[in-house]
Amino acid sequence: MTSILTRTFRNLSITSTWTIKSSVRPLSCSSQLLTPAVQTKTKKTLSKPNVKNIVVVDGVRTPFLMSGTSGLIHRTNIPKDVVDYIVYGTVIQEVKTSNVAREAALGAGFSDKIPSHTVTMACISSNQAMTTGFGLIASGQYDVIVAGGVELMSDVPIRHSRKMRKLMLELNKAKTLGQRLSLASKFRLNFLTPELPAVAEFSTSETMGHSADRLAAAFSVSRAEQDEYALRSHQLAKEAQEQGFLTDIIAFKVPGKDTVTKDNGIRPSSLEQMSKLKPAFVKPYGTVTAANSSFLTDGASAMLIMSEEKALALGYKPKAYLRDFVYVSQDPKDQLLLGPTYATPKVLEKAGLTLQDIDVFEFHEAFSGQILANFKAMDSDWFAKNYMGRKSKVGTPPLEKFNTWGGSLSLGHPFGATGCRLVMAAANRLRKGGGQYALIAACAAGGQGHAMIVEAYPK
Repeated sequence: MTSILTRTFRNLSITSTWTIKSSVRPLSCSSQLLTPAVQTKTKKTLSKPNVKNIVVVDGVRTPFLMSGTSGLIHRTNIPKDVVDYIVYGTVIQEVKTSNVAREAALGAGFSDKIPSHTVTMACISSNQAMTTGFGLIASGQYDVIVAGGVELMSDVPIRHSRKMRKLMLELNKAKTLGQRLSLASKFRLNFLTPELPAVAEFSTSETMGHSADRLAAAFSVSRAEQDEYALRSHQLAKEAQEQGFLTDIIAFKVPGKDTVTKDNGIRPSSLEQMSKLKPAFVKPYGTVTAANSSFLTDGASAMLIMSEEKALALGYKPKAYLRDFVYVSQDPKDQLLLGPTYATPKVLEKAGLTLQDIDVFEFHEAFSGQILANFKAMDSDWFAKNYMGRKSKVGTPPLEKFNTWGGSLSLGHPFGATGCRLVMAAANRLRKGGGQYALIAACAAGGQGHAMIVEAYPK
């Protein structure tokens, strides 16, 4: 992560409680979906009177790597003393670097006078880092913020068992040999059983995969639909990779290994091969498998965020405006992964937009079943009225505008870094396709969610 901050500044160019009976549109992996939609229609800007415009100058990420394979990265070229503040997101924290933003900043050679702090909000941690930076700029506190996130699933902290931890602490306090021998006699071999981190809810003890399987069942999302959506994600990501669309990636030399230049989890298969996999969570009848789930991933991301006035004064050409955003929270048991459903209509209303105004959608793909269940919930008047207290449904994003360069299922999902990838993918797709508005959305552990409107910067 230290290196991603360094290079971020070296290369920046100046120029089952319910059942919904609704259908998901047939998914197709044809070339029609593999080509980004081109939008030329000009709409009103979302600039507000007496409110600072916040812009993304640029953003980068490491290649997202399947955990256990390779490592992290960096980018841009701005004087380090111009940066006012650094904020980063992460989920599984290392005790020695609990404020990873500060340690990375110091390691990257930033002044020790630049404040840095770390946030955590599960899968939307870097979203929180970005919006925290947004708030600091909008309030007039600072002008230049580095925001991002990092996750290293290949080397997660593994703790001793609670009994072993208690014994070790008591031994450390023992003053006499007799006290130490007495404590040592309490040791049992099972004390050595380690506590492994689990992607499970503290409040319900349920893993996210198990919850995704229940959600898919509640919304009648079939195994075939989930596999087809996952295949689409991998095929779109493969084409985007081959055509050079994933320009936010920067090469990284893994210590002791080769230089990594691309995401290594993109692996288009076939529906026949995918159908052979056994359920990963609800056995033997579940529908969520390794093939239609996002995989454990290593990766880091960083974005340079400024007030528009400051960016232009420094000679930069921003990529996009960051506009309205919302955070939502709901029942972590039965609605754990429905954050996009709740957040999307709220952010659209806040921005004065409709679903039809959006040119680019970038949603976090935790599981195929999660995406398709959200589609069904968003397209249900019944769900909107009975669970969201709304008069009518918001509608479903058109697939030809949705995650057309792949998503977390294929690109990977480093928990703390995905939010920045979503924003940069949205900004780059707007620039390439000529659209004006993008909507990003993501679910997160704890039953939380996030959505944001990104507006293209005029060319």
